[in-house]
Amino acid sequence: MAFGLVIVGTELLSGKRQDGHFAHALEVLTERGLELAWVYYVGDNPERLVRTLEHTMTSGDIVFSFGGIGATPDDHTRACAARAAGVELLRHAEAVSEIEARFGDEAYPHRVLMADLPDGSDIIPNPYNRIPGFSLNGHHFLPGFPHMAWPMMEWVLDQQYSHLFNASPPEERLITAFGAHESRLLTTMERFTAEFPHVQFSSLPHFHGDTPQVELGLRGEPEAVAAAVAWWEAELQRLELRWEKVKR
Repeated sequence: MAFGLVIVGTELLSGKRQDGHFAHALEVLTERGLELAWVYYVGDNPERLVRTLEHTMTSGDIVFSFGGIGATPDDHTRACAARAAGVELLRHAEAVSEIEARFGDEAYPHRVLMADLPDGSDIIPNPYNRIPGFSLNGHHFLPGFPHMAWPMMEWVLDQQYSHLFNASPPEERLITAFGAHESRLLTTMERFTAEFPHVQFSSLPHFHGDTPQVELGLRGEPEAVAAAVAWWEAELQRLELRWEKVKR
């Protein structure tokens, strides 16, 4: 299963606020031996958000969505999730109980609106103020506030996806070839990708002063990566290039 993120907020796209969800979610997944496959940033535009969620809900991926589940007019995520799933937005009894337990009579008339969730949703407990997030179709909708969203994300992972945790995550190695342009290594790269189809490969050219360098990235199962590193060392030696390798 792949993991993805949907991060909602026009203020992120305008540059008024910097996103912290991506970096933290990546860290949380990596700690559990999981990988992040993709990220979508979407503004507070209901039609675009519905189209995004319609796409991600048919992907079969596990998705964490941050932001837009409040009760103000610019919070569209709850209604958009319902539209994308083809269900009604209904008042969720368990969510009402959580909000009433936290706010009492002050839950009405506004805070209780956040208990209007897509039909069929399960709530995600909020340890900060008890206004829950919700899960639907493999998507987990969380607040935009990090101090609420981040522990809620960890709770979902640990409660629902611990069977996917990988104690032996993929290994990554970097090899920097000195004094070469990518063009000189292109044929070798093509041979490599043909011989090692299960090792993720990347190439990043740069300069150190006037000296060209190519950073070769290798990622995959440890044994396959070790074999790939040995292959590149032999090839770079054959090409009479100096190299340096780093384990990440």
